[in-house]
Amino acid sequence: MAVILNEFETSLESTAHCEEQDSASWERYLERRSLVVQFLHSNLSLHHLQHHQNKVELLKKCYFYLDIEPKHVNVRDQNHVMHRTDILQLIDPYQFQRMKKVGKNQTEIQLTLLTELLEQLERGREELSCYVETCDMITFLSRWDLIMQRLSKLSEFMETLLSLQVPGKLYIKHRLVSHADLRGTRLPNIRLSLSTKMPLIFDRKESFAHKNWAKLKWFTESQESHLEQCELRFMLLTNGSQTEVGYGRTQEVTSNTYIVQNLQPGSSYEFTIRRSDTHTLVFKKWHDSIILKTKTNAVEDADSSACAPKG
Repeated sequence: MAVILNEFETSLESTAHCEEQDSASWERYLERRSLVVQFLHSNLSLHHLQHHQNKVELLKKCYFYLDIEPKHVNVRDQNHVMHRTDILQLIDPYQFQRMKKVGKNQTEIQLTLLTELLEQLERGREELSCYVETCDMITFLSRWDLIMQRLSKLSEFMETLLSLQVPGKLYIKHRLVSHADLRGTRLPNIRLSLSTKMPLIFDRKESFAHKNWAKLKWFTESQESHLEQCELRFMLLTNGSQTEVGYGRTQEVTSNTYIVQNLQPGSSYEFTIRRSDTHTLVFKKWHDSIILKTKTNAVEDADSSACAPKG
């Protein structure tokens, strides 16, 4: 009888110990699972990733420029008189073109890395979501070390993504200014970096065509107050087809609106807007286009005459 009672007490102790272990495992599972869920709802939330996706897509449409500091330096002339001089007048043209090429390569690498990082983050989100939604407690805890490695790596990816969204510095390996041009003047350190300007986008609501003229309006995401020179191009599309083009023209404009006159009635035109090229431009890949069709019938003709542009 004593033996049976002893075995029963041992069994009870064993059961209680297992229950304590199960309870501790369950609490550990809930705590760790909550950590992953929190990461998914913050850093890797769909809203957060879409926000970065939009920023990268906009960055791909931007214009990248070589930014030089200082922009002006004091240099002695032949009579040893100091003059304030544009730094671009002192930089060796060959070395300047070389640095522009470096800037273009760095920009292309940067944009490619941003795309790859976003893909890695999206795949990481799917993988972590799978662990949370499909793994039972035992499987989840057995893979915790792997999950922690993924969390750490994805955090690194996010930090790199944030840093790459801002154009970086360029490192100078060769002398940009000849000492012969300085005439003994001590030149400050020249710093090169990349800067961006937003793309120009047609205002689809404010751009329209009448019988023989069209009004175009465009803007930037940043709503720039200072208007810079841009290039408006239009092309006649034969039979309304983009594959068949007729004559076209390019107009330099320093404005955010322009009226194109002397168009053919009942014809389709493709209008393209882009920033004008400058000597510091290193990369541009995208420009906005819009297709408008001029009017033909008598009613539209009357409307066109009533609101035709003056001059």
